Amino acid sequence: MDTGVIIAIVVGALIVLALLWLVGRAGRNRRHEARREEARGIRREAEVGRAQADRTRAEAEAQAAEAKRQDALARERAASAEEQHAEARERHIEAARKDPDADPDEAAAEFDARQGGAATTTGDDDQSVEHYERTVDSDVEHERRFERNDNGEVVRDEQYEQPRTDR
Repeated sequence: MDTGVIIAIVVGALIVLALLWLVGRAGRNRRHEARREEARGIRREAEVGRAQADRTRAEAEAQAAEAKRQDALARERAASAEEQHAEARERHIEAARKDPDADPDEAAAEFDARQGGAATTTGDDDQSVEHYERTVDSDVEHERRFERNDNGEVVRDEQYEQPRTDR
């Protein structure tokens, strides 16, 4: 064989090897780019999921705060009502003390009887529990109230749903 032919064969083989290497590298780059794109999509989905979880957590915290506010308001109103009731009772007794024909003890007993004994019952012996829950989804408001008796049995359970109107 002639030296020129051998050099041509070696150069041709080197060119074929270089082409194979370039084709392999281009294929590997395409596969890597496809995997990078897939990873970007997964990251976007994860970010959306994290944002939804943050929103859900914020809604839950807002609902908990509202429940605490409602509970505090209910306790405040109950205390105010109890004060008003005690004040009215005292006024009836005071009126009976000034009236020469009335007995203050009888006036107190009569007031308590008309009020269902509310002044003498402090609620310490009543172990019933009332629960209020309000949940707001994207388009529906849910409200649930239930009450348990002394034995823990549910004696009242009311649920309401209505479309949201404050959007």
